Amino acid sequence: MSDDEIRVLLVDDQELFRTGIAVIIDGQPGLRTVGQAADGFEALNLVEDLEPDVVLMDIRMPEMDGVEATRQLFSPERAARRTKNLRVLVLTTFNLDDRAATAIRYGASGFLLKDTTPALLCDAIRTVHAGNAVLAPSDLTTLLDGQFRTRAPVPEAYADLTEKEQQVFAAVAAGHSNLEIAQQIFASESTVKTHVGAILRKLGLRDRVQIVVFAHEHGLV
Repeated sequence: MSDDEIRVLLVDDQELFRTGIAVIIDGQPGLRTVGQAADGFEALNLVEDLEPDVVLMDIRMPEMDGVEATRQLFSPERAARRTKNLRVLVLTTFNLDDRAATAIRYGASGFLLKDTTPALLCDAIRTVHAGNAVLAPSDLTTLLDGQFRTRAPVPEAYADLTEKEQQVFAAVAAGHSNLEIAQQIFASESTVKTHVGAILRKLGLRDRVQIVVFAHEHGLV
């Protein structure tokens, strides 16, 4: 196994589905299935043992479902023990699934329908591994709008953002790409990436998806 391969853990209660997905992933350059789990409990243990880069997580499973498994994977105590980034991509049979929205709140980087094409599945794995969301900004906004009926107070850390960083924060929360943001603030893409990195660090967030969640949770959109 090459060091630069994306290591994928498959979590689904249907063995036949897992086997088919593994064949697709292992047939792609740069992707490799490192393990399979039939429920959330097994997934938690395998993430500890195998250290995958991306977890493909079924949302509906017996014993422990994908929402609870995602919540536990991104709990502070588990996250503190990891030495590299972990991304979760939720699999669901329903578009704009409330459970998928909850999993995104807990740390998932997006969701895919189970009937997606092999090409889109592999592209999505690479996308979340790079720290980006896998769903349209409008869909993400639709999902999250119903998740926060009351807005939490804005943390003091937000005030530590510079004026330019707050501009970039707002643009990321609105779903704009680095290129679009660069054009808006008359800067280079590398400068935007630097601002995004500073925002993540100051707010204690993992990736761009969590910036969007943060903005909705605190009424900053």
